[in-house]
Amino acid sequence: MTENTQRLTFAEEIMLLLLDDEEGEMASVDAWMLKCILAGAVLMDLALRDRIDTDLEHLFVIDETPTGDTSLDTTQAILAAAKDDDRRSAKTWIEQIASGSENFALVALKRLVTRGILVEQENRFLWRLQSRTYPMINGEAEREVRARIQAILFSDEVPDPHDIVIINLADACGLFGAILGDHDSEQVRERIEHIRHMDLIGQAMTNAIREIQGAVALSGYGAPVV
Repeated sequence: MTENTQRLTFAEEIMLLLLDDEEGEMASVDAWMLKCILAGAVLMDLALRDRIDTDLEHLFVIDETPTGDTSLDTTQAILAAAKDDDRRSAKTWIEQIASGSENFALVALKRLVTRGILVEQENRFLWRLQSRTYPMINGEAEREVRARIQAILFSDEVPDPHDIVIINLADACGLFGAILGDHDSEQVRERIEHIRHMDLIGQAMTNAIREIQGAVALSGYGAPVV
């Protein structure tokens, strides 16, 4: 399966949600929080591939088989190197991975260019308008990330595991106001909360990100990405 036909990773979908579709500029997000959210996105991709799991307190590797994705395999190796008696919480792992050398945002943007979804111009990533949709692995009609999320939130449709995760991550980013508008996002808040509790590891990851957000807000640490 080629890179262009693979389903987008969670990090790629989050970057699409953060980009303005006309100007190609990034929404203002605290730099440290963006790293943590994308680290959480990578961990969720590993979870969806049954490489990691979580209990009430710890996140750990259950299958060390490589995924074939360099970013995922590098992160998986970091988790696998931890001793059995040194299991750590989702929050601790997110912070450790986020503070590493891997630039998940840049990796995601470069992959979106390779897929033909974005074009890099004057060091900015702009939508290639004729490629605003992308093929889904299951062969369903191509739909943008935003349209897919909206369709789920404004219906009783049971989301698949992938969409549960992206809704969790988008909520952790505080993106629903921008995606839906403040009024509509309040209308579907109960639906978002319902979906957020459908996946235990996604819930653990979102709660960890929210803990980090709270610490950032209290400390004033971090800087905005413009």
